[in-house]
Amino acid sequence: MSTILMTRRSFVLFSLSASASGCTSMAWSPLAVTSYRLPAEYRRRRVAYDGGEAPGTIIVDTAERYLYHVEYGGRATRYGVAVGEAGLSLKGRATVGRKAEWPSWTPTASMIQRKPRLQQYAGGVEGGLHNPLGAAALYLYRGGEDTMYRLHGTNEPWSIGHAVSNGCVRLTNNDIVHLYSLTPIGTQVLII
Repeated sequence: MSTILMTRRSFVLFSLSASASGCTSMAWSPLAVTSYRLPAEYRRRRVAYDGGEAPGTIIVDTAERYLYHVEYGGRATRYGVAVGEAGLSLKGRATVGRKAEWPSWTPTASMIQRKPRLQQYAGGVEGGLHNPLGAAALYLYRGGEDTMYRLHGTNEPWSIGHAVSNGCVRLTNNDIVHLYSLTPIGTQVLII
């Protein structure tokens, strides 16, 4: 567990960033700010983009551990992510079919089978700081059906840059708040 660092300055900066990202309606907790600092290569930044995807599209590069939100003018916002363990990631195209703030989480039967320690959560975990889905989730759908894969925050920010999940794509809570504010339902997602 990382140590919680709460100073007046970090509270003000977090509040301003949430407000600037358009997330003022969310019940964001200032306690979501931790002392953990991502390695520089996984911090959010704007980068050049020359691919063929339309602005607004989300691209997840599981090999490189980056998520790109495509913008106009040959740019994208790049986020460091954690991805699924070998063989567990969704591949191909999907659509954001649902969004949730501080979502609850229940492990699937296959997750419990792979990792029996998850049985203790079979009844579900309420949304909040100790929930593995973190501050928000974007639910991925195909053909109108929930794939059970998510783009979501995390209560384990040190996992960013690694292949550790049951297939979902994790972002820091600050990054999922930012991406959530830019992503309407219907957004196209490409996972490579």
